Amino acid sequence: METPTGVIVFTTIGVTHYGFDIFSAKIPSNLDEPASECHRLTDGVSINFNGQFIDENETITYISERRGAPQIYLTQKSIISSTPAELLPTVATSLFQDRPVIRNGKLYFVSAHENPNQAFKSWSVVYSKTLGGRENDEIVRVTPHGVVDYSPAVSRSGNLIAVASHGDREWKGEFHDLDTDIVVFKDSDPTQRVTVSEKGGWPTFSDDGSIFFHRKCEDGWWSIFRVDLPENVCDLNEFEFSSRRITPQGVHAFTPSASHDGKRIAVATRRRGNKFRHIEFFDLESESFYKVTELISPEFHHYNPFFSPESGFLGYHRFRGESGQGESTIPNLNPVISPSKHLNMFRLNGAFPSLSSDGNFIAYNHDLAANAGVQIAKSDGTKVWTVFTNKIAFGVSWSQAENNVIYSSIGPIFESAKMTVQIARISFNKAQLENEDVDQISAEVKMLTKEDSGNNAFPSCSPDGKEIVFRSGRSGYKNLYIVDAVNGEFNGKIRQLTEGPWIDTMPSWSPEGKLIAFSSNRHNPADEGCFSIYLVNPDGTNLRRFSIQGVDKEHADRERINHVYFSPDSKWLLFTANLGGNSAEPVSLPNQFQPYGDLYIVKVADGSGLQRLTCNAYENGTPTWHSGSANLDKELLASKESENFKRGEKLKGQFAEPLWITFDI
Repeated sequence: METPTGVIVFTTIGVTHYGFDIFSAKIPSNLDEPASECHRLTDGVSINFNGQFIDENETITYISERRGAPQIYLTQKSIISSTPAELLPTVATSLFQDRPVIRNGKLYFVSAHENPNQAFKSWSVVYSKTLGGRENDEIVRVTPHGVVDYSPAVSRSGNLIAVASHGDREWKGEFHDLDTDIVVFKDSDPTQRVTVSEKGGWPTFSDDGSIFFHRKCEDGWWSIFRVDLPENVCDLNEFEFSSRRITPQGVHAFTPSASHDGKRIAVATRRRGNKFRHIEFFDLESESFYKVTELISPEFHHYNPFFSPESGFLGYHRFRGESGQGESTIPNLNPVISPSKHLNMFRLNGAFPSLSSDGNFIAYNHDLAANAGVQIAKSDGTKVWTVFTNKIAFGVSWSQAENNVIYSSIGPIFESAKMTVQIARISFNKAQLENEDVDQISAEVKMLTKEDSGNNAFPSCSPDGKEIVFRSGRSGYKNLYIVDAVNGEFNGKIRQLTEGPWIDTMPSWSPEGKLIAFSSNRHNPADEGCFSIYLVNPDGTNLRRFSIQGVDKEHADRERINHVYFSPDSKWLLFTANLGGNSAEPVSLPNQFQPYGDLYIVKVADGSGLQRLTCNAYENGTPTWHSGSANLDKELLASKESENFKRGEKLKGQFAEPLWITFDI
């Protein structure tokens, strides 16, 4: 069987800026008194989030990405400064784990290591494992096969489990508000599941008698609801459940946690006039809100509160702060766990990476929202040079035939066909990259497209370096064109490769030169977000839609596939897709435009061999694939003592709330 090999470098929207740590505040007996100043419970390594208390000594279990994927850790407050966080033994092969809860010596958690073998279905499933036994004790699948579960909660006694369940339904593409139900079952018999609310997410128990959860209401406000359970758990299957709204309209309230005595809940809120997500108490008797984090750290976003077992402490996660102890820089490159031992994977602090032919340098766009232009980094992460700034640039292609030539589109991204965006040829003396005492290299920027020719973007250079394929809106529609790589269209030679009233975009020229792959919605031009992979010969012949085995024709029209890229041997396609649905509830996260975007590979020859490379709650994309480089060494780049970490960008917590939450407030 052919095995894909090499190095993949990609970007993840926002996550490099998170810098999350878990914090705790002591809860005052009188809610009119402000909570005391918070203190940090995690060590400032990587990002740490979605915690739960185990005891009143502020021992917590939580998720950390310090080893290159979300995994479950345990930390005791008393030894946080002297002892490394403990990795709990769960599923070593899992690329995604979330929402850990420990009750009565048993760990419950979400993992996505089992492929449902069904397109457009999440891999998220709830599992359990008894702690304190043998390391190889069995991991028990709690969720039935064919079912998707998120956000597990365990009752105080440990007898009941609640989940936000998508059931066995197909994912329809929603992510603003997941179509999940609140489902309850006994830990002793998880096969007997009862739906207590047909709409809701993020359940939390108050003792064993009530469940609180969030839901987006018909009036547009996210609110907290309550459903009461029968006194006898044996009556679950026969009880008639009814839920009622707890928090009022006019304020978004979500990701609740209930106190053990049922007197209050803690929620994350978004209010009109406040730019930040904050944690507040909601007193159930007086039906009043009480501020918590806004009084402690008013200019940080705060996420996903949780009570300690006796409600003496409140936990949550937030950005650790620029001056907070721990990692204070974003490395230029960060190794992530790969599902294949023959593929090395790295997350770039930037977008649209393209490696030089020798693999020693990476050209990329650092910040698509600013006039950041084009940068070049050493592939060991130790040095970055600016090629030019004061221009918005996106989409980079390093000529594999000329080691001193880079191509990029210059102009605003995500604009209309007629907006002026130009293809630039950027040439420089590569010897400048031997000088680490300078931060900028001089380069000649030559436009290959005319200013009045519309939106020209996403250049990809032919392997012989003679031509460029790119997307252009010059006809009024975004189609593909080919021009000379040196003189562009100014020598009068421009060839239209595709034509039609749809969007053909993000082309990739195969390394052996025989194919061009691109994304297009030509099968459904009315939907500007529904893209599939297409292939065409460079002379325009044999244009066809690429079919992925396991995605039948009925479902193929739901594909959202972008950022297609060939493997170095031209035998595989790498791309970003929505085939695995959502891994977590997006409302619990900072903004992700496509929280279902993960990286996949598939064989060019017949669409077989589909393999998922990333699995998380972020948007991964703009990948590149290189045959390999000694400088892209996983251990070196992962070392916290390496220059890659020391010289990285200062961590500033630059991320936003989901735009679909804040749009109307």
